[in-house]
Amino acid sequence: MTDLRRSLRFYTAALGLEVTARGDTRSWGGGLWVQLRDPSSGRRIELNWYPPRSRFGTKYAAGDGIDHLDFTLGSAPRPALESVYRRLLRAGARPTGLEPATTAGWMASVLDPDGIWITIGRRPTRAERAEFDRAGSG
Repeated sequence: MTDLRRSLRFYTAALGLEVTARGDTRSWGGGLWVQLRDPSSGRRIELNWYPPRSRFGTKYAAGDGIDHLDFTLGSAPRPALESVYRRLLRAGARPTGLEPATTAGWMASVLDPDGIWITIGRRPTRAERAEFDRAGSG
């Protein structure tokens, strides 16, 4: 990532992740890292920033590293997904063209401030599953 503070603001404000640990490995050629945790699922991610001339500090190119981050809302109604999508855009994410309106309300993808894809998906609600079952048995 190019700006650790900006990324931290984005991931904590837009996605609700919590900082659980921080570290500084610049003394041996590394960088700064921050571990984040999703309070709902307990899953963790780590953000890393490397200074110029760090042995790990290479310019990001699509396909060179992480493909995307994927978050699942669980069994949630379509309006919940639409709300998260709008919140990500307000927080500085950029649209990719995959939004609730273009995916029948099942998922949305955005680019974070550094251009990393974030996908938010949802499972069908109990009512939606029942409707699918009824439609499939007719």
